[in-house]
Amino acid sequence: MNLKSRYVKQKIWHGILLFITGIVVAFVFGIVIYLFIKGSSTLSWEFISTHPDQGMRSGGILPAILGTLYLVGGTIIFSLPVGILSAIYLNEYAAKNRLTRMIRLSIVNVAGVPSIVFGLFGLGFFVIILNFGKSLLAGSLTLSILILPVVITSSEEALKAVPNEYREASLALGATKWQTITKVVLPQALPGIITGSVISVGRAAGETAPILFTVAVYSMRSLPNSIFSEAMVLPYHLYVIATQIPNAPVDMQWGTALVLLLLVMVFAIVGSGIRAWSRVRKIK
Repeated sequence: MNLKSRYVKQKIWHGILLFITGIVVAFVFGIVIYLFIKGSSTLSWEFISTHPDQGMRSGGILPAILGTLYLVGGTIIFSLPVGILSAIYLNEYAAKNRLTRMIRLSIVNVAGVPSIVFGLFGLGFFVIILNFGKSLLAGSLTLSILILPVVITSSEEALKAVPNEYREASLALGATKWQTITKVVLPQALPGIITGSVISVGRAAGETAPILFTVAVYSMRSLPNSIFSEAMVLPYHLYVIATQIPNAPVDMQWGTALVLLLLVMVFAIVGSGIRAWSRVRKIK
């Protein structure tokens, strides 16, 4: 095969990959734009700052928004420290043997378990056995277990991407193992860790099955006042008004979906900002 044929073949494959990428991006933007068109007419200060009224056929979604924020905040508190520390141990301290390979394989397999299974586990263990009841605590712990495999895997891959020469140079200068990890390895791996964490948090914010058994309620007039309180949550609220409320206004359904999308986008933007800041700091 001559040079010209190789060049033509490369251009063809480049075009195919670009076309497929364009289709995926077009679908994503199409969904986002469609939600904005359908839901923007409902989006108002009253809609996001008031309680549901008339059997959730009118009013706003403030309890669902706050419940989602509380739930995601609790999930971040429980999952990210455990996931990142687990990844540090597996990549930096654990011996490279059959046991660690089995642990990694188990983590990957757990990531593929359907979310409804995590919900049933949370119901049986956190709600019933530990007697947390349906609460923000039980829901946060259940979602933490759900996203933990993704956090561990993405964090470990980010740590693996840091060249070993950085570790060797730090140790040669007299730094301890932990100082090398915290001062050299983690700053280099932070952008990748943040990316995986943002994806995980976005998934947690949109899950319905696990919270159905552990925290979500049909409707409530008061806001959660402790970690043992039940809560309205946006994904479950959207499911309720779309399937369980007769003659529910369609614009409220689209408005709720748009708010959920915007909430996830806010998490992604904040994560991107932290990632950009860490890269600038790394360059300096």
